[in-house]
Amino acid sequence: MDGTPDQAGSTLQADRDHHVVIVGGGFGGLAVAQELGGATGIRVTLVDRRNYHLFQPLLYQVATAVLSPGEIARPIRSLVRPHANVTVLQAEVSGLDLGARRVRLSGSEHDLTFNTLVLATGATHSYFGHPEWARFAPGLKTLDDARRIRSDVLSAFERAEATSDPLARERLLTFAVVGGGPTGVELAGAIAGLARQALAGEFRRIDPAGAKVLLIEAGPRILGAFPEDLSDYAARALTRIGVTVRVGQPVDSITERGLSVAGEDIPAATVIWGAGVQASPVGSWLGVETDGAGHVAVDSRLAVPGLPGIYVLGDAAAAKENGKPLPGLAQVAQQQGIYLGRALRRQLRDGIEPPPFQFRNRGNLAVIGRNEAVAQWDSLHLKGFPAWVVWSIAHVYLLLGFQNRLFVSLRWLWAYITKRQGSRIIPEGLSREGGR
Repeated sequence: MDGTPDQAGSTLQADRDHHVVIVGGGFGGLAVAQELGGATGIRVTLVDRRNYHLFQPLLYQVATAVLSPGEIARPIRSLVRPHANVTVLQAEVSGLDLGARRVRLSGSEHDLTFNTLVLATGATHSYFGHPEWARFAPGLKTLDDARRIRSDVLSAFERAEATSDPLARERLLTFAVVGGGPTGVELAGAIAGLARQALAGEFRRIDPAGAKVLLIEAGPRILGAFPEDLSDYAARALTRIGVTVRVGQPVDSITERGLSVAGEDIPAATVIWGAGVQASPVGSWLGVETDGAGHVAVDSRLAVPGLPGIYVLGDAAAAKENGKPLPGLAQVAQQQGIYLGRALRRQLRDGIEPPPFQFRNRGNLAVIGRNEAVAQWDSLHLKGFPAWVVWSIAHVYLLLGFQNRLFVSLRWLWAYITKRQGSRIIPEGLSREGGR
């Protein structure tokens, strides 16, 4: 028998069941667990260092004071509660013992043994060889990241109101977002909306609408994964709402005073990083080669070649279809999780070898601002208000739980009617600027 965490609530029958350990409670890992829920002869343990599932596509709205953290997060236990064969364990994985088929847990003397292992651990920020930049330019992957960015953005306006130094005020009212992908575009547009709409008339010494919002992209255009016409439209729409878009200009350095872009020093109190991601350390756990971003190669069934019974999916996997890498999107991870859960269920129950995974593209969506978005389904392109409506409906639909869908819908409706955002509280001790 395994250690205490693995035995909790178990029976002799459970110990004879096929044990599937899932590491990661994001879109992919949660989908696997839900698909295996209720399966006879299969015992599932879902391990995550947090006790909640996060709807990352709306994380930028927490960072820009549109939504509250609880509106895009749900406790993992509540999501798998109907499935008695699924156990949730809040713990951090420190490594694997592949020979003994064990998952090592940090701070615990007990390991988890597995028959099948699913690694869906996602990705973190990549600073392209400059980890020191993280101190001054937080990325956006977790609720803590979102809270910090929200605190930084709102505190900058407060400190600008309090200072009489014009240079200090200009720096405080300069917001730089590095990276022109969907996250960067959505953040830049949301900060511009906050400055020009939500904060209008609330300050006496400064005009928030005068804030400078920069979107900096090293590549030739923003939204590089979208068709060129949608990319161009997004750049024009951002310009209309007051965002300065700078493409073809790599970042040279980032310090506490601001950043240097293509040789130009830009004083900025708030710099946000959205330019790159690095997969979690799954490759080192497995002892296999990875690509430059740390992704583990998997076959058409999401299995790691040469390691029977071990699967990697989502942002940790270098999955391909027709020779082309699958994008690092929530819909990809979720579809992979559904596929793998069903495949394991049939394979373990009936001995049926699953067909290869096939990704069904539900469209690429990116919101720019109020009434502005872009959307693509193969040859169909939408821009402006129609794309914004589609984006809103899709994201409410994908939220987990009726309560979250209701709260987010009402929050958006209120913000749309009043042009006000409701989560503008600055928690003590979160701002990186402090008293500077």
